[in-house]
Amino acid sequence: MMKHRGFPGRLPGSDLQFTLRRANPKGATPVVRRERFRDRKPVDRRADAVFAAALWDQFGDEPFERGNLDAGRLSWLFGREVLPYDDPFDPEDYEARLIIDPEAMARSFPEAME
Repeated sequence: MMKHRGFPGRLPGSDLQFTLRRANPKGATPVVRRERFRDRKPVDRRADAVFAAALWDQFGDEPFERGNLDAGRLSWLFGREVLPYDDPFDPEDYEARLIIDPEAMARSFPEAME
C-alpha cells in the first residue's frame, strides 16, 4: 500500500481521518459512491472540503493511486469529483488509480482549487 507522504492524516480538531496507518490484512475497504444529503453535519461538509483541497494540492489533475487514503472519505467524493482511472476499476484494491475531475471539483469545492 502506497503511503502518500505529506497528506494530512485527519481533519484538525476532529476524529475524521483522511489516511490509514497500515493496510487491512483482510483486504481494502471498497470505495463506493455515497450520496451527500443536505442535512449532513457541518463538520462532515467541512471534512469533505478540506479533503478535496488536500487531494487537489497533492495530485492536481494527474492520476493517483488510492494507497493509504481512507475509503470512507474517498467515497463521499467518488463518482463525482473523484473518478476511477483504470478500466476495469477494482474498488477493493489499494493500487487502484483514481483521477480528479477538475470541473466537478470546481463546482462542488471552488475553495479547494484556489
